[in-house]
Amino acid sequence: MRKFNKLVLNEWLKISKKRSFIIPYALMVMLVLLVGYIVHTVAGADMYSSAAEFTADLLLPAGIGQVLVILVIIGTAGIVSKEYSQGTIKFLLIRARSRTAILASKYIAVLLYTLSMLLVAAAALFISGLIFFGGSGGDAGMSDILTSLLYITVYCIVYSTIGFMLGILTKSTGVTIGATIFATTIDKLIISRDFYKYVLFPNLNLAAYQDGGAPMPGMTLSFSIVLLCIYMVLFLFAGFTVFRRRDVA
Repeated sequence: MRKFNKLVLNEWLKISKKRSFIIPYALMVMLVLLVGYIVHTVAGADMYSSAAEFTADLLLPAGIGQVLVILVIIGTAGIVSKEYSQGTIKFLLIRARSRTAILASKYIAVLLYTLSMLLVAAAALFISGLIFFGGSGGDAGMSDILTSLLYITVYCIVYSTIGFMLGILTKSTGVTIGATIFATTIDKLIISRDFYKYVLFPNLNLAAYQDGGAPMPGMTLSFSIVLLCIYMVLFLFAGFTVFRRRDVA
């Protein structure tokens, strides 16, 4: 376990030592502050009753979710593909570690990066809410923020896993970023056919089930959770299988 933890730490250091590491975090903070200013200026201070209400609403996938996913993918898309393009994959695999352990450490580093971006976004939203809408008032509280954080976490982790898999399959950072961004632009599309409820996209936004709603007729929260788990397993299985069997000679 200690050796595996060291692998994870090394992968995190590879990400955090990049000169561009802080840029996505800074962009997220500036974006959130700008959104707070625009909402306050255009819609007025009555748009949201408190910082908690502002945070809970904007933290949903329909809020800053799409931008957050894009920043996460840009920050992690090259974690596998750049090992191939830079020729470092051979040196990585000659170590006394299994390919499964090496890839698992990279995936955990991706999840850590995703979670860190989520926490920064949540903190920035709350601070922006305090600045523009105050800290008291309204019915929203910490439970609402945590619920929204849970929804956006699921949304971002699924997309992080998609990007991770594409990076392995294509060995191209550009293709990974482009394909994932394209997916985020069409994931709101709803096709009025019964088969579409089994597709990944309509199941991504679990917040759609709030207040008894549903993305499509016949769908339930448990249905979407099970389907997302199945897709996640398939994505990871595909990625790990290809990585373990690929010849890098």
